[in-house]
Amino acid sequence: MLRLALYQPDIPQNAGTMLRMAACLGLAVEIVEPAGFDVSDRHLRRSGLDYLDHVAITRHRSFAAFEGWRAESGTRLVLATTSGALPYTAFAFRPDDCLMVGRESAGVPEAVHAAADARIVVPIRPGLRSLNVAVAAAMIAGEALRQMTGPSRAGISA
Repeated sequence: MLRLALYQPDIPQNAGTMLRMAACLGLAVEIVEPAGFDVSDRHLRRSGLDYLDHVAITRHRSFAAFEGWRAESGTRLVLATTSGALPYTAFAFRPDDCLMVGRESAGVPEAVHAAADARIVVPIRPGLRSLNVAVAAAMIAGEALRQMTGPSRAGISA
């Protein structure tokens, strides 16, 4: 199953948006703590609304704990980063991929970059810094799903 990993998210509204998107598209979510807010179900429910009942969420106490899970599961880590060299549309996604987005305020540290199996970018116009993390996650997840299942996904209507 395709997964979306949120690395130490800062903004609950963005996390809620990504959880809602994951629920709608059938992605599992990995949350790498610590976050910039309380990521308990009670607090996530404020931003994720009733969609939390439709998404599998796993919390990892640290990046080291996430890496331990990843090693056991054989999951490939695909990092979305503004310093990536490969456009996300040129990357060949696999069903066992875990798409990671970084903190809104700081991205991810070098250790996470080094651990990633691939680093991809959403190309934007020169002189602009980045897209909203939830928008970038949705664009990349949509492309990954398109590659793996085509434009029409069983059980999901357009």
